[in-house]
Amino acid sequence: MKNLWLILNKYNAFFLFVVFFGLACYLVIQNNSFQRASAVNSSNQLVGGTYEKINAWKSYLHLRDVNTHLAEENAALREQLQRFTATDSIVQGTVSDTARGVQYHYVVAKVTNNSIHQKNNYITLDKGRIHGIEKGMGVISSNGIVGIVLNVSEHFSTVQSLLHSETRISAALEDSRAFGSLMWGDNYDSRTGVLKDIPNHVKVRKDELVYTSGFSLFPPGILVGKVVETGLSGGDSFLDIKIEFSTQFHNLQQVYVVDDLLVDEKTELESQNDDNG
Repeated sequence: MKNLWLILNKYNAFFLFVVFFGLACYLVIQNNSFQRASAVNSSNQLVGGTYEKINAWKSYLHLRDVNTHLAEENAALREQLQRFTATDSIVQGTVSDTARGVQYHYVVAKVTNNSIHQKNNYITLDKGRIHGIEKGMGVISSNGIVGIVLNVSEHFSTVQSLLHSETRISAALEDSRAFGSLMWGDNYDSRTGVLKDIPNHVKVRKDELVYTSGFSLFPPGILVGKVVETGLSGGDSFLDIKIEFSTQFHNLQQVYVVDDLLVDEKTELESQNDDNG
């Protein structure tokens, strides 16, 4: 209290000036319509600008919630899209479960860990067994293929990335629909891979799009990338084609885990082929 009194005593002239100046401004504004209108307009601009900045910060702080909501909405739209797409195009998807109207269910997950510079790369997701995730499920992003679920705990799962030496995915060319095996290239570039086992009589053009064929874990018609080099040789009868991935692995944040609702039925049926042999 003593220090406060010393400060007031030392700077009393300044404080008196502030008080009288404020009082003078108040009297001028109160007794003159022009000044009063100007003051009100200025205060409205100041308050409006302040609220605008506050709302901008609030919107920024809620971006994570907005992104999560949009991802969940995209997953729902992917499932609904299956009800309206034909079965005869690798670009359009498929409808096999007539009772439910969909064959694939999508679970939204966030990437909590990711590597792209190793020989064998893995991704960790924040969804696990309690969310319906199982080993062997495919994982995609809004832009393309990501990888295959490898291990699952109660709340997390790890994914064998497309950037892995042992990952193989069936993919098809847009024009000819010729399909082959997509794998990561030997140069360990996170942007490119190789589409193998394309018959050498197939005409392939640069920038031709490549989609999932539907013969593996993934729905047909999921974008994989585009052709960037067609002159690679895979042997006497086949071509190797360099592909630029559509998925941006270096900034991967949200993904969709693909649950094929008919995979058990399909696997059981195909296992009978071995028994019949």
